[in-house]
Formats: sequence, structure tokens, C-alpha cells
Amino acid sequence: MRVISGKAKGRSLKAVPGMSTRPTTDKVKEAIFSMIGPYYDGGTALDLFAGTGGLGIEALSRGMDKCIFIDIEKKSLDTVIHNLETTGLREQAEVYRNDAARALKVLSKRDIQFQLVFLDPPYRMKFIGELVDKLQAYALLAPMAAILVEHDAEYQLDDVFGNCICERRVAYGDTAVTIYTYKGNIEE
Repeated sequence: MRVISGKAKGRSLKAVPGMSTRPTTDKVKEAIFSMIGPYYDGGTALDLFAGTGGLGIEALSRGMDKCIFIDIEKKSLDTVIHNLETTGLREQAEVYRNDAARALKVLSKRDIQFQLVFLDPPYRMKFIGELVDKLQAYALLAPMAAILVEHDAEYQLDDVFGNCICERRVAYGDTAVTIYTYKGNIEE
């Protein structure tokens, strides 16, 4: 695993010890950023099931100003911090240990909106719709924010969650990527 492009290009990323996480492969990561980027001119990202932090770190490397990394597992967060330090991106990151739904509630108390959200929960968890609904209800999404969901290819997500519209769905073996765009809060 490595950073594919941007200012930290080529830096190796450490995997989370054990079998509890499923890091996004370099091939899938490259395809993801070809679809949603490939580069950014600032903004804030959220990596809600951070794991190794690979997706959020890639977004930072490609020009996001800041990324908030959240995971419930301490060993995942230790890995995220290690990877942020290795890539020289630690100053642009906030790292928190929390449950996803609780984390969104805490973030709602801050004056923050995300331009890019990564949702890559363990495949057994089937509550993506609830999380996307909470992101909207808590006003955590900037207009035209991209929400990227990595999930089991056999699991079919809805095309619409409130004001979040599916723009693209691609399968890579047993992994699928579904990308939504938030169409709410757009000034007419």
C-alpha cells in the first residue's frame, strides 16, 4: 500500500495489524480518485471508518486542506497516526476514536462542512443509508459534496438518500464503489 499521487506520492502506508481491517487496494484507490478527483484545491474531508487512513491521506496528498479521521479501533488510529507522520501530513489531520454515528453527532456541534466523505465500513455493516441521512440532517455536507462508499459488490445501495444522488457505481471483484453527490443547500 502506498500513496498514489500528489505531494506524498510513493510513500508506503502501514497496514493495521491483524485481520480486522480490509485496506483499499492501490488499484481501487487509483480508480476512486480518477472518478472523484483527481486533485483538489482545498477543502475538508472526512474518513469515517479510517482503518489505515489510506483514503483520507490520499485526499490530503492530492490537495485537500484537512481531513478528519475517525475509527472505533485503537490499533487503526495508531496506524493512521503512523501513516500521517510517515507522509508528512499529520498537521493537516484530526484523529478521533469514536463510533461512526456518535462521531457525526459530535461533529455537528462544530461549524464544519465536508467536501469529501469516505464511508468504508466493515462489509458486514449495512447501515450506510442511516449515516448518509445523518450527514445531511446534521448539515455536515457542503453543496455538491462527494460521498464515496466502498462496500461488498453483492450489496446494492439505494440510488438516492435524501439529497444525495448516486452518480456512479463500479465493481472491482468483490469490492464495489458507489459515489453520491449531495445536491442540497445549493443557492438558486
